[in-house]
Amino acid sequence: MSSTPASDNVSAPASKRVNLRTPDVMAAVQAQVEGHYRSDIVDGLRRRGGELTVGDITVRLAKQFGFCYGVERAIDLAYAARKVFADRRLFILGEIIHNPEVNRQIGEMGIINLLAKGEEVPMETLAAEDVVIVPAFGTDVSTLGRIKERGCQIVDTTCGDVMSVWKRVRQYASDEMTSIIHGKAAHEETKATASRATSQGKGHYLVVLTLEETDYVCAYIERGGDAAEFLKRFEGAYSEGFDPDLHLKRVGVANQTTMLRGETEEVQRRIAAAIQRRDGGTVPGDNFRFFDTICGATQERQDALKEMFTSRMDFLLVVGGYNSSNTSHLAEMGQEKLPTYFIRNAERLESTERITHYNLHLKEEVQQSGWLPPRPFVVGVTAGASCPNNLIEETIVRLFELHGMDRESVLRAALA
Repeated sequence: MSSTPASDNVSAPASKRVNLRTPDVMAAVQAQVEGHYRSDIVDGLRRRGGELTVGDITVRLAKQFGFCYGVERAIDLAYAARKVFADRRLFILGEIIHNPEVNRQIGEMGIINLLAKGEEVPMETLAAEDVVIVPAFGTDVSTLGRIKERGCQIVDTTCGDVMSVWKRVRQYASDEMTSIIHGKAAHEETKATASRATSQGKGHYLVVLTLEETDYVCAYIERGGDAAEFLKRFEGAYSEGFDPDLHLKRVGVANQTTMLRGETEEVQRRIAAAIQRRDGGTVPGDNFRFFDTICGATQERQDALKEMFTSRMDFLLVVGGYNSSNTSHLAEMGQEKLPTYFIRNAERLESTERITHYNLHLKEEVQQSGWLPPRPFVVGVTAGASCPNNLIEETIVRLFELHGMDRESVLRAALA
């Protein structure tokens, strides 16, 4: 809990292990976390089977939504660290999760983001008595090594699913296989995973995001091509010294844990087929490996949304941080089926005439008029694994407020 996994093999002084999960600390943490993020209305909706009708508006809540175990654990550990190390400086390596409201709350507790633009604290100024929190996504080997060299107390909140991926890519590297990672090259989790592929000094990686990029790689696997063009196309998404003519001979597929399962499976299938055709075998053989590393909570939320599509909904609200990968995929799924609005919080529901929501294609917020259908209507609501229940409640309440109903009437209906 207070030290990084030994398997990262960073040679540096080990910080003293401190048990943050003592009963008294966790009891206080639980009360504080619930005070910040709990929702009576959402709890009531769960007990009602996820559906609430007030007047002529019906809200349908996904069966699985919001905080997952890994996110809850990361937040609990951050709050616990603040209590246990009350007299010490606390830092965190980036955002603890991809939700601006939660990250704001962490900052208000006096936990300083080491990597925030405009607020960066030079790592050279860190001392052994300082405490550094590793967020749920993990961090890259180089950054971890620099923290360990300073002798800081480390509180590691890395999700177990993420560490499972690290174990696999390290194995690929040991077997001199290139890791092809399905994910977003700039995402903290993917960068942390990629660093494990090269941490032993002999591995390589390539990050692919889309099926179009996958097909380009597959064509190169089968027929070769212009290496310079390949490297230009994937600039910033491969390891130092990567050579497509050498390092696509033997590959293992991994992924950012929050990607769409179906898309990751298709990436695996296409690469396996390309290697099979190149090598003339009936199966990919020794030159290809893959494994299932989609986060269970991510998949549960995607499956719950698919189930919602079987019932009538007039539109869908997806609540969460815009840089949250798993939340973005929920919005993508919704947009394929019905009018979908990806919003950060309730304030984006500006009026019955106007909404501000995130456009996934433009990668920016946009304003839209005439977004609400005439009543009666049914609205679906879901949220990614990094969205707290209080933000979901505020969104639901705001929707009813726009139609003249206050929070108390919504709460009474939810608890009835």
